[in-house]
Amino acid sequence: MPDGPVRLGPLLRQVRDRLTEAGIAEAETDARLLVGAALDTPPLRLALEADRPVTRAECTRIEELISRRAAREPVGRILGTREFWGHAFRLSPDTLEPRPDTETVVEAALGFLDEVARRADPLRIADLGTGTGALLVTLLSECPQAMGVGTDVSVGALAMARRNADAAGVGDRAAFAAMNYGDALVPGLDLVVSNPPYIASGEIAGLDREVRDHDPSRALDGGADGLDAYRAIAADASRLLTPGGRLFVEIGSGQAADVAALFAQAGLDGLFVHRDLAGHDRVVAAQHPDCGKRTAGIQQNGN
Repeated sequence: MPDGPVRLGPLLRQVRDRLTEAGIAEAETDARLLVGAALDTPPLRLALEADRPVTRAECTRIEELISRRAAREPVGRILGTREFWGHAFRLSPDTLEPRPDTETVVEAALGFLDEVARRADPLRIADLGTGTGALLVTLLSECPQAMGVGTDVSVGALAMARRNADAAGVGDRAAFAAMNYGDALVPGLDLVVSNPPYIASGEIAGLDREVRDHDPSRALDGGADGLDAYRAIAADASRLLTPGGRLFVEIGSGQAADVAALFAQAGLDGLFVHRDLAGHDRVVAAQHPDCGKRTAGIQQNGN
């Protein structure tokens, strides 16, 4: 950061250039987010305050944040929050940082909830491996007649999920419980969602360091073939879901057929693969077999 007097406009350009030199792909966006945070100013207002003088203390704070980003610490970790579906979710070392691809789970689940929204009884949702609570909190925010539970093996993650639920105004309809996926839940769920760990153990070391070094390994490592979590979820799904209830899980690249096969072997029906905005297989859906209409094979959206 400059030693002498500096104004915001030139300083912002210097920050952008420094992040670009550090190999940060979204240097312009990250510069605005971090400078805005350091100055306690909304990023969109920075351009309107280009002539604003920046104090030495503010420059010091900006330098602290930019140095962390240049060292490839994710912006969400630096700021302590990550936006998902229009909500700001607080993060901790115990939680995976929610990402835009996971919004495909929300979109798919909301399509099902719209089908059953006129039911008189409250809808019951479970988010297995809830982390920040992003899936559960978002679905409860979008579906006022629903209540739900988030499960996780990490007590720290559950505490953060509770905090995020309360901040979003859905805390009175959300419960959180320490367990492995759904192994201790009681039956009667209309909807089960999950973004479980799905990276094969041998691939963890090769991940981008922004993921490998900052997301908790237990939220990434899916076992030798990346499918351990899906086996656990499949084992409980038929027991947990009501007749016609649905299951939506995020998947990694090339996993659609294997995950669908696990669900079929567990007796689930209505297998469907949802693609994300980039056209990649992102979510496998299944339903309780006792729903009155059975389907054969795997269907895909966009086909």
